[in-house]
Amino acid sequence: MGKNEKTSLGRALVKHHNHMIQETKEKGKSYKDQHKKVLESVTEVSDIDAIIEQAEEAERVFAIHHDSATPVPINLDTGSSSSGITAKEWKEQRMREEALHASSLQVPRRPHWTPKMNVEQLDANEKQAFLTWRRKLASLEENEKLVLTPFEKNLDIWRQLWRVLERSDLIVMVVDARDPLFYRCPDLEAYAQEIDEHKKTMLLVNKADLLPTYVREKWAEYFSRNNILFVFWSAKAATATLEGKPLKEQWRAPDTSQKTDDPAVKLYGRDELLARLKLEAQEIVKMKKSRGVSETSTESHHEQVVVGFVGYPNVGKSSTINALVGQKRTGVTSTPGKTKHFQTLIISEELMLCDCPGLVFPSFSSSRYEMIASGVLPIDRMTEHREAIKVVAERVPRHAIEDVYNISLPKPKTYEPQSRPPLASELLRTYCLSRGYVASSGLPDETKAARQILKDYIEGKLPHFAMPPEMTREDENESEDGDTLGAEIVEGSRSVKEGEEAPGLGLDQVLDDLSSFDLANGIGPSKKKQNKKSHRKN
Repeated sequence: MGKNEKTSLGRALVKHHNHMIQETKEKGKSYKDQHKKVLESVTEVSDIDAIIEQAEEAERVFAIHHDSATPVPINLDTGSSSSGITAKEWKEQRMREEALHASSLQVPRRPHWTPKMNVEQLDANEKQAFLTWRRKLASLEENEKLVLTPFEKNLDIWRQLWRVLERSDLIVMVVDARDPLFYRCPDLEAYAQEIDEHKKTMLLVNKADLLPTYVREKWAEYFSRNNILFVFWSAKAATATLEGKPLKEQWRAPDTSQKTDDPAVKLYGRDELLARLKLEAQEIVKMKKSRGVSETSTESHHEQVVVGFVGYPNVGKSSTINALVGQKRTGVTSTPGKTKHFQTLIISEELMLCDCPGLVFPSFSSSRYEMIASGVLPIDRMTEHREAIKVVAERVPRHAIEDVYNISLPKPKTYEPQSRPPLASELLRTYCLSRGYVASSGLPDETKAARQILKDYIEGKLPHFAMPPEMTREDENESEDGDTLGAEIVEGSRSVKEGEEAPGLGLDQVLDDLSSFDLANGIGPSKKKQNKKSHRKN
C-alpha cells in the first residue's frame, strides 16, 4: 500500500469519526429541545414573557378563529389614577375589592378526564383549562385596587398537585404556626371536596414550638370555632427527639413553665401524629365503604390509606416527611422549591404518605417583600433589600431586635413618634457596624446584612407571630403578664398610637437632623458644624 493510499484512508476514518460526532450532537440537541422544559417553579414572568406565553398557548390550544384566543391586554401603566385619596382610604378600598373578588381567587382545576383519552387530548385539555385560569387572574391584576402576590405559573407543578389530591384520602396542608392563615388556602380545601366529598383537609401547624402556649390556645379556639381540623407540630423538634440530640436553636427550647395537658394545644410527637393521620384517613375510607363509593385509590394499594402533604414552599413539608419516615428520604433546604416531583413513601402496610412540591397559591397581598420575608419566595430574588427588612422591622419589636443581636438601634428623633419602628436603613447600618460588614466600596454591606437578618427572621431567631383575626383588643389587654410580651410581638413596633401627635418641629431640631445626615454621608462635617454654631449665635 502506497503512501498516498494510507493518507487517504486516514482522512476517510477521521472524516467518518467527525461525522458520527456531529450526528450525536444533533440528536442530543433535538432531544434537549423536546425536553427543554425543566420542572421548576415559576412564580414571576416579565410582560414580554407573558405575551409570548399567551401567544404560544393560544396557538397550541385554540383555533385561530376562536374569539377567546385574543391575547389578554397587559396594562404596563403602573401609575395609579387615584392619587387624590389618602392612604387610609386607599387601604379601605383595597380591602373592599379583595372581599368582593375573593371567590375569583381559585387554584386551577383539572378538567374532566377518562382513561380512554389519549395523551395528546388530555394534554390539550389541561393546557386549555390552565390558560383560562391564567386569563381570569390576569383580569384581576388589571384592577388597580387589587395586588396579586406572585403565584405558580408552571402547569407541570400544578399537575403534581392534581395527582396528589386525586390519590390521597386525607389532605394535610402544612402551614407555618407564626401566621397560619397566610399559608392556608381555603380554595384548595374546596377543590378537594369537589374531587371527592369524603376527602378531608387537616391543617398541620408546623413550627408550633416557636409559639407560647397561650398563643396556641388562642389559635386552637379559633380553629375549633371555625370547624377546622388541626394539629400542632414541630418537625425540627420531632427530628431532634428521634435522633436523640438537643435542638441547636436555643430559641426553640420548650418552655416547661407553660406546659399543658390540653390535647388540642399540645405539640404532637412523631408516633402520635402518625396514629392521628392513620385514624383520620381510615375513618374517611370507612365512610366511603359505608356509602358504597368505589375506592380506586385504596383498592389499588391493598387497603393502604394515602395521606397527601401540600402547602407553600419552605413551610416544612419535606422535614415533616423525613421525621415521620424516620430517615432522610426527601431533600431539605431553606431555599423554597427543593421538592420538584411528588413522591410516595410507604410507612407501613396500612399507611402511605405522598409529598407534593411546594406551590405558591394566588392570593392578595400588599407587597411581594412580605412573601420574601415569610420564606415563600427565595431570598436570592430580593432586589430591594431595604423593603424586605422594613417588613421585619415592623413585625419585630425594637427591644427584641436589640436583645437578639446585642445592638443599640438609633432612637427616634424628638419630633418623631417615639413608638415608631426602626427604619430599615437604621437596622441595616447598625447591624453592619456591629458585625463589621463592609462592601468593596467601603460602604456598609447592607445586602449581606439583609440576607442574614431575613434568614434569622424565617428560622425564628427573631420572635414574631400573628394572633387570630377575631381576637379583639380587649382580649389582649386581659392577658396575663406573660402575654404582654406576646402582645408587643403581635403589634411589632407599629408607628403611632391613635390620637398621639408628634411634637412640633423646631429650627434647632431640623439643623441637628441635617447635621447628622451630613455626617453619615461624609459631607463636610467641620464646615457644617461651624455654620450651625454661627447660625445659632446670630
